[in-house]
Amino acid sequence: MGDSILGSDINLEAGSIIANYRNDLADPRLRINYSGKTIESDTLKFGALVGDGCRIGANAVVAPGAILAPRTVVPRLGLIDQRTRS
Repeated sequence: MGDSILGSDINLEAGSIIANYRNDLADPRLRINYSGKTIESDTLKFGALVGDGCRIGANAVVAPGAILAPRTVVPRLGLIDQRTRS
């Protein structure tokens, strides 16, 4: 969960990961998709914004730049990746 901003009363089950670097793309700079808009940054490392009361299930993966609204539940083995491949 490195380089993330975490709300209060969250729970990360065993093996869950909040990644902080994109090694699967040629351009790893941070891009956050929010409310139909893309926010671009020169930042290379950033985890996620995790709202109050979120629950992240065992072995789930949250990709860099993800935004989890308050009380979001990510199921076990789930993947949250809000960035497009471009």
